[in-house]
Amino acid sequence: MLRDDDTLFAALIARDPSYDGFAYVGVKTTGIFCRLTCPARKPKRQNVVFFSCRDAARDAGFRPCLRCRPLDLKRPTSGALDAVRDRIRAEPERRWSAEDLRALGYDPSTVRRAFQREYGVTFVQYARSQRLGLAVNTLRQGGSVMEAQLDAGYESGSGFRDAISRLIGDAPIRMPTRQILTAQWIDTPIGAMLAVADDAGVHLLEFAERKALPTEIDRLRKRVGPISFGRHPMLDALAEQMEQYFAGRSACFTVPIAQTGTAFEATVWEALRQIPAGHTRSYGEIARFIDRPDAPRAVARANGANQVAIIVPCHRVIGADGSLTGYGGRIWRKQWLLEHERRFASAIFQGART
Repeated sequence: MLRDDDTLFAALIARDPSYDGFAYVGVKTTGIFCRLTCPARKPKRQNVVFFSCRDAARDAGFRPCLRCRPLDLKRPTSGALDAVRDRIRAEPERRWSAEDLRALGYDPSTVRRAFQREYGVTFVQYARSQRLGLAVNTLRQGGSVMEAQLDAGYESGSGFRDAISRLIGDAPIRMPTRQILTAQWIDTPIGAMLAVADDAGVHLLEFAERKALPTEIDRLRKRVGPISFGRHPMLDALAEQMEQYFAGRSACFTVPIAQTGTAFEATVWEALRQIPAGHTRSYGEIARFIDRPDAPRAVARANGANQVAIIVPCHRVIGADGSLTGYGGRIWRKQWLLEHERRFASAIFQGART
């Protein structure tokens, strides 16, 4: 349901991302409609009108803003980030430098900040992770250390070994005998997510901005094994199902979950997966559902320990008073996810009735 205009105007001034995709502003003086997060100069209160969907704005005669691109499913990111990221993925073996960025017409400091905002790492770190992931894949397929070193663009054998060791915590020559987890970035309308998986399933799926992410990665490396960026069929399937979810077509995830925890945590995580999209539960309700009515606080701790966001939907848990409570991916994302699910669950229900 569209909020009142005063609330939406306040969200426009604050560039509140929780309304992205659920509310749009039309500017009467320009005939353009925008996302509430549009970085353009804010119009006066009397010159705006709000819409609950893009079609309503277009039907009213407004044109989409070329700056915030309200017709795009994904939120707009820096043009430099999109272009450079695509070049890195197309040439993962290349050793990118600031000079390369300048040759492409981009300011290195602008690119560095864009990558830091979206992925929590610098441009150089992102490029290096892709390059080393390519090398690790060479080793996994039976290639020699020298082949992997050349694939990664390293002239120095010792430099390559040091880089691999920092990435996955082991020497290259020993890697084929150890289980290696594969990591991949998944871009979503509300920010980049880091996914980690192996043949057993998904071990981690978290937003890049989650403060606990470095600790979770370190814990995962110690519990399961080293981590390398690269391609994996499990991650390809996850990316496809995530795309279906954010497009509002399906909230059903069939990829297996492989995160480890205590028996109690596993019970809570399974209970979370029983909450239908478009619905919420309180900690107390989950405690009663698992026959532990005396343990709502323990349920809250288990909820917070979940490392597979969205698929294990800890965002569907709210306070007994209806408040959103905490969320590691930030409260605005929790609000966005709940509204997104409420809308497409309602659409599916309406479609089933007709």
